[in-house]
Amino acid sequence: MRLVTFTLDDTTGADDRLGAQVGDHVLDLTTLAERAGVDLPTDLLSFIQAGPAARVAAHELITACAGASDQAAHRLDAVALKAPLRPGKIIGVGLNYVEHVEESSRSLDTDKDLPPRPVLFSKPATAVTGPGQPILHNADLTTQLDWECELAVVIGRTAFRVSEEEAYEHIFGYSIVNDISARDQRRSGQWFFSKGQDSYAPFGPAVVTADEIPDPMDLDLSLRVNGVTKQKSNTRHMLFPIAALIADISSGMTLEPGDVIATGSPSGVGAGMVPPEFLTPGDTVEATVERIGTLTNPVVDAR
Repeated sequence: MRLVTFTLDDTTGADDRLGAQVGDHVLDLTTLAERAGVDLPTDLLSFIQAGPAARVAAHELITACAGASDQAAHRLDAVALKAPLRPGKIIGVGLNYVEHVEESSRSLDTDKDLPPRPVLFSKPATAVTGPGQPILHNADLTTQLDWECELAVVIGRTAFRVSEEEAYEHIFGYSIVNDISARDQRRSGQWFFSKGQDSYAPFGPAVVTADEIPDPMDLDLSLRVNGVTKQKSNTRHMLFPIAALIADISSGMTLEPGDVIATGSPSGVGAGMVPPEFLTPGDTVEATVERIGTLTNPVVDAR
């Protein structure tokens, strides 16, 4: 399933609804459940927390739906997609592609050697923003606003001290995170403010359930700024694959349903360009991951 959070219009205060994208339509799962007398969570976080029974119920509702002619079906271009959910925590992974390690050591003063264990940091839930929503550029805080296209892993089952062999059993699905960074706001080597400001975690446009992506370690990913490709790689080039990340993080931290792991960026970030390139108001950023789609966000002046 391709699950989305949407509103029927883009006005402030419009109610978020849980939907399933089928082709160029979004099926309103809440409406379908109410009509069928089925108890189904009305938001994606609660849906994930409800476990397999919710997925089975949703699949049955989608199968029984009359399709595009159903009153619960809305054209994709007639709804406003939101961030799929507000995670309890977002765990970022730094330096997880070999070529990005090299460009970071050259342009961001990080270690030139490959990290022996995953490099982890966090983003607050307040950094999350959805498809089409603005990335805020505050020139009082940064002149080095940068991009990073990343595969997002959405946790589906509580994970603590799980092995690599068990890791995939704890995944609900996959999405996209654009790990926005203010490169000039790193403080004594700490990345939290650099990566955690409001709007610095564009997320979406959908969460695709794990059964739809049998091999997440072989997905093309790319990023464009104003239509020009800046990043292009494949998840098979991760230094630490998804299973290793889950095992490492859960060795000392409980991963809960709805938590998100942003699995790292390939090379091609703005700071690594010669000369460096950074985002400015008026830019449009498009992050694409195979089988998931494209996450598009404008950059706007926040002052």
